[in-house]
Amino acid sequence: MDPDTTYLVALGPDPARALLRAGLWEHALAAVPAGGAGAWRAQILADRFWWRLDDPATAEAAVAALAAVDPVLARFCAAQLAYTRLVFRAGPRPADPELARDGFTAASGDARLAGWGTFWLGVLADHVDHSPAAAVPRYTGALGWAREQGDLMLESYAVRHLGDHALQAGDAGGVDLLRRSYQLRAALGARPHTAAAAATLAAALPAGAESGQLREAARITATELQLTWLLGSL
Repeated sequence: MDPDTTYLVALGPDPARALLRAGLWEHALAAVPAGGAGAWRAQILADRFWWRLDDPATAEAAVAALAAVDPVLARFCAAQLAYTRLVFRAGPRPADPELARDGFTAASGDARLAGWGTFWLGVLADHVDHSPAAAVPRYTGALGWAREQGDLMLESYAVRHLGDHALQAGDAGGVDLLRRSYQLRAALGARPHTAAAAATLAAALPAGAESGQLREAARITATELQLTWLLGSL
């Protein structure tokens, strides 16, 4: 048994999800379950594009293949790719704003994806439409859904963005929300996400030992996992 196989076995019955959260995308692709492989592949590759800003062609092909099997999930993944291109200026296309809006809206009406679709509509309102007033209710709605469903990853994203808006409004309690996001992601073993949360929390804290340690931890993880945009921000 080679080391990679040993590692997969040690993760238990759902290794693909654990590997995806760990930022080990190539291993996650190798571990996708036989049933629903197309859906897993599209989501893993869309996630990798978000973090690494690598060539999106493989992800786009996976999403196109998924469209025949699960159109709503395919539109959601396509929306993520479009939003990534837009927000990081990674080869944005004229149709990307509408493509992102369409996919996230479709997801928000699907019972499986409602909370995530709502959250991403908030992000779109924030960073593409530049409308905080439209974004915050979306984050609040996503947070409610996450807590009802026990989706701790989505909760970590919703509280992170609500924390940022609280700080912008002069509410120091926003730091507690950023810390909650960081702690949730760390507990989930979500390494890229934890690194991003560490950098965000560090930026909100006074200069000192804690902020320095958080920033260094984010830098180490971003370097190891080749998290392109996070490295650039650090």
